[in-house]
Amino acid sequence: MLRQFACTLVFALFSTSIILAADWPVFHGPKGDNKSTDTGLLKSWPADGPKLLWKADFIGFGYSGVTVANGRIYTAGNDGNRSMVFCIDMNGNKIWESANGPAHAAERTYPGTRGTPTVDGDLVFDVSPLGNVAAFNAQTGNQIWSRNLMTEYNAPQPRWFLGHSTVVEGDHLICMVGSERALAVALNKRTGETVLEFQPTPEHTLSSYATPYLFDFEGTRVLAALSSTTLEIYDVKTARKLVSIPWQNNRTVNAVAPIYRNGHLFLSTGYGYGAEGYRLAKNADGTITATKLWHIEPFDNQHHGIVLVGNHVYGTTHNGNWMAVNFLTGAVGYTARPIGEAASIHYADGLIYALSQDSATVILWEPNPVEFISVGRFILPEADGKAWAHPVVIGGKLYLRHAQYLYCFDVKGP
Repeated sequence: MLRQFACTLVFALFSTSIILAADWPVFHGPKGDNKSTDTGLLKSWPADGPKLLWKADFIGFGYSGVTVANGRIYTAGNDGNRSMVFCIDMNGNKIWESANGPAHAAERTYPGTRGTPTVDGDLVFDVSPLGNVAAFNAQTGNQIWSRNLMTEYNAPQPRWFLGHSTVVEGDHLICMVGSERALAVALNKRTGETVLEFQPTPEHTLSSYATPYLFDFEGTRVLAALSSTTLEIYDVKTARKLVSIPWQNNRTVNAVAPIYRNGHLFLSTGYGYGAEGYRLAKNADGTITATKLWHIEPFDNQHHGIVLVGNHVYGTTHNGNWMAVNFLTGAVGYTARPIGEAASIHYADGLIYALSQDSATVILWEPNPVEFISVGRFILPEADGKAWAHPVVIGGKLYLRHAQYLYCFDVKGP
């Protein structure tokens, strides 16, 4: 009887969507807020940085980040002419690899993968830059189903190809598409069949590069999906559109998901456009009215991510300034330029981890609203090209992806 109970418990852990404390199963984490639940981490670093535990160099070239679930690490990268998903153990050894369609290899548009695999129980989902969406067995890597949504929906490729990751909502897998018929779709996560289509606003159909963002608003679970020129908010259960907010820079490149808190929405986009704050109100018919409260040009985060800590949003600008901006008012707390380039960021245990896009510099940054404070920095030992993957801290380890390399550092405190 005891053995039967133990077997049942083990099976349940691998077949349901249980999220453990040391798991980071989706891009920007289970809440989509880019904030780790880790505690007890180092508060500063020695001159040469935290201890390097291992480096993996078999993951192919790409800009994908990592997800961590059930004691395994997942990422994606190019292997010749194939887009690959990799499963790695906690010591940096490859467990399996599986192909997800042809690779994006055009030199002029930054070849390599973009999206980060999503883990949900016994399933791993991946979307390639060319629109191939597939589900894999998390233990074996065997492909369960695969579809190319761009082809099926006759969707035009964005200039820099698809850059989003998928998200799971209950039994559904939500993916961006960007066609006249569907800006995004919800698929049955076990079969890949289409369940819902989220219709775009006419003439605003091209997909953005941002990962779909989910939040609860006055009793309604909503999906915020960016097109190249708008932010569309839907009832995630019915696909009913609740509001459409014009949101367009001069390159029609939206790559940063919004941040929602207590009826307020924060948006940022690159190429000089900046950031805006909105107050959301629910109408009698269930739709939403979005009232713009402020706009500032300096905080134009391109695709490196932003994070809300306290009442301020932190991140870097398109041209490499590092900033703190008040979430409610848009007031700039400070502007700094510690290395003169933009950086991808992540928050854990009171500090921000930042990886620069060009110089392979890693900075530990204190989220102080009035001045820039760095409490550690080092340079990765090997790097090639630009680094656009967002850092992840989970289980006392810092994961940094740079081109074909994945680094794992020990950042547990004493």
